[in-house]
Amino acid sequence: MRTVVVTGAGTINPLGSNCRSYLEGLSEGRSGIGRVSLFDPSGCRSQLAAEVREATIPNDVPRPLARRLSRSDTFALIAAIEAVREAALETRDLRQTGIVLGTTVGGMFSGERAIFRHLAEQAFRFRTREMAGFPLYTSGNVIAQVLGLRGPRFTVSTACTSSANAIALAADMIREGRTPVMLAGGSDSLCLTTYAGFNALHAMDPEPCRPFDRERQGLTLGEGAAVLVLEDAEHARARGVTAWVRFAGYGMSSDAHHMTAPRSDGAGAILALRRAIAESDVLAEAIDYVNAHGTGTRANDPIETRVLKSVLGRHAYRIPVSSTKSMIGHCLGAAGALEALASVLALRHSVVPPTLRLEHPDSDCDLDYVPGTARRQSLDVVVSNFYGFGGTNTSLVFARGS
Repeated sequence: MRTVVVTGAGTINPLGSNCRSYLEGLSEGRSGIGRVSLFDPSGCRSQLAAEVREATIPNDVPRPLARRLSRSDTFALIAAIEAVREAALETRDLRQTGIVLGTTVGGMFSGERAIFRHLAEQAFRFRTREMAGFPLYTSGNVIAQVLGLRGPRFTVSTACTSSANAIALAADMIREGRTPVMLAGGSDSLCLTTYAGFNALHAMDPEPCRPFDRERQGLTLGEGAAVLVLEDAEHARARGVTAWVRFAGYGMSSDAHHMTAPRSDGAGAILALRRAIAESDVLAEAIDYVNAHGTGTRANDPIETRVLKSVLGRHAYRIPVSSTKSMIGHCLGAAGALEALASVLALRHSVVPPTLRLEHPDSDCDLDYVPGTARRQSLDVVVSNFYGFGGTNTSLVFARGS
């Protein structure tokens, strides 16, 4: 089976518009959470979100295409262009490169604005460009069109594991020899529909989210995109490119339990993590850091803590575990890619991102959650966990070397 490596990445998120600014934000423990400005959150339990404050469509995108891009499409395209540049992929490489993107919202924000305008003006027709970016698959289409990708193309929508599953699927495509290079990641934008939905579930904290803290009251929503370049290690060496890290493996499972609530015993999440460790052919004791799902909800945090103890045993107490959602919020379908990228950057640059606003220890959450301040620490194996509505669970493993 072919070895899969990461040779580049790109992102735009509440901490910045590229990998360098993302790394700086994670290392400095910077928060991207503030008051919502994209729409009026009046009447909601929370008025907060982690927004991307500026997203400029690249100049070389043809104007007819640029006019129909949704917010989510724009995020995805910015991340993909940076990823291709970082990986030094040339035109001949792109012709055989595929793409898998995860999303849950797609162009819903653009669709909402079109509907509101339609109702306000009592118009009988929508402008085509207002709805062209609405379907979930458009971000992958746009990236393929702009970059000239002619390899396999998929869109994955499995709630908050969407882009983690996209990365896993892309890795399998390379392992099986179907293509030497894949872009993999996800993109989602904030929109009123999802904001109101989480408000109805009483799932949002009125204050900025505080994962693993005893006083936590819920999550904070976020937005953004991240794209990784996954590549056959031999292909990367032939191009003269140095791998960032190795994609070691993944595990997936389903709770088969409830529409929104996780299993209280964490059985599905335990299964996903065990499968990821087994496929990666690493010892549990070799794991140096866990980038937790860490939403800040009353249910998730103690369950994830129990999952880590169950799988890692006493080793769970010896390693750092942190939630980058405390800085960028919960970015839904893009969360998997953004947190996978955080894991890759942590591994590559020997830095463990912190968990912000963890001030009141919870007896049910008693691991080392890296409160407040990042740590400089050499890492060899990193795990990232992702759980989603409907009981979908995914764990990814990245390792140093190729």
